[in-house]
Amino acid sequence: MAIHPIRKYPDPVLRKVADKVTDVSGELCRLSEDMIETMRAARGVGLAANQVGLAVRIITLDIGLEKESEPLVLINPEIIELASEETAEEGCLSLPGFYETVKRAKKVLVKAVGVDGKEFTMECEGLLARACQHEIDHLNGILFVDHLSPIKRQLFRKEYMKE
Repeated sequence: MAIHPIRKYPDPVLRKVADKVTDVSGELCRLSEDMIETMRAARGVGLAANQVGLAVRIITLDIGLEKESEPLVLINPEIIELASEETAEEGCLSLPGFYETVKRAKKVLVKAVGVDGKEFTMECEGLLARACQHEIDHLNGILFVDHLSPIKRQLFRKEYMKE
């Protein structure tokens, strides 16, 4: 396993729409293991493949609410149902040090493929639902700052790009 550098805003790969995975192979499994290691080393709860420079539809999640919980790997994830809304603070490994409140669905139903190549659906709530939405946005070239009001986005660009 290897830790990959996390791409930071405004790296163009973060705005790329990721390609659908057509073959779940050993190479893909190694990538997912590397992504988990990278995510954990950065103390994140989620990571999309384009954040490590590869525009393919894979995300890893580990919200760590249960000590024995296994990290999740979702290949070609898509949200098929949204329910309710909540506003909470978000941050992003690709935008270190920047946090802002974002409105997201409180519950989501996600369809994906596992590293075993089998399709599954899962119901997510709370932090897991938020993380799924955040990481799937990454696969679509969307950053959490895109959910901010135009004024807050403008302030973000001004302040963040100063650093």
